[in-house]
Amino acid sequence: MHKVVAVKQNRDGAARRAVFAPVDTRARVETVVRRLGDAIELGLLADGEQLPGEAELAGQLGVSTVTLREALMALRQQGLVTTRRGRGGGSFVSLPADPAEERIRQRLAGWSTEELRDLGDHWAAVSGAAARLAAERTEPDDLQHLRRTLEEFAAAGDAAARSRVYGRFHVELAAAAQSARLTREQIALQTEVGALLCLVLGDDAYREEVAARHRSLVHAVQDGSRDAARELAERCVQESTARLIALRVTL
Repeated sequence: MHKVVAVKQNRDGAARRAVFAPVDTRARVETVVRRLGDAIELGLLADGEQLPGEAELAGQLGVSTVTLREALMALRQQGLVTTRRGRGGGSFVSLPADPAEERIRQRLAGWSTEELRDLGDHWAAVSGAAARLAAERTEPDDLQHLRRTLEEFAAAGDAAARSRVYGRFHVELAAAAQSARLTREQIALQTEVGALLCLVLGDDAYREEVAARHRSLVHAVQDGSRDAARELAERCVQESTARLIALRVTL
């Protein structure tokens, strides 16, 4: 229990605040399901973490308790949330098992190279803008979440963990830009591309290359080097996209 609380405190920051910000007024049940589900799959909400009570969580998201209950039911059906009754009960995060590589390859095969390129262009634009704004707006002491995620990525031993932390790095970069919209857009992007990155991040040499570029990116943001930060973020995304496209061609 203490461990879960500690993890929650360590990850408490702008990215988490974006997760619990009020949702759009349209398609609220689906929006809540996607918002919380994306955050769980990216690791922004820790495995075993207890979600706020229904009344509190509904208030944070700006929805009715009926809407929230429907969303929690859908999340339980997806295996992303478990509910315990009685004293000490509530809704708890349940991190999904790592998807099988063959299933991810089939998902990649469903994308055309043109669609992957378009996705990469959008992703690079979002990450580049976030990096530039982060360099303008963020104080050095506000980068602790990015540094911690950078350390986690360097230590991640398997491709699934690397892809999850890779995605979280880009979400926290957007959070460092102090833009809730960019943060939510980055979270949504990672649900499309995040699992696919398992297929290219198993390469240890590439993992080290990404880690080095991420370190340089954090230094550029810390130094307030807007253009360098933007270029490094875009290059990181473009390289990952190029590897996915090259792999897609071979399928």
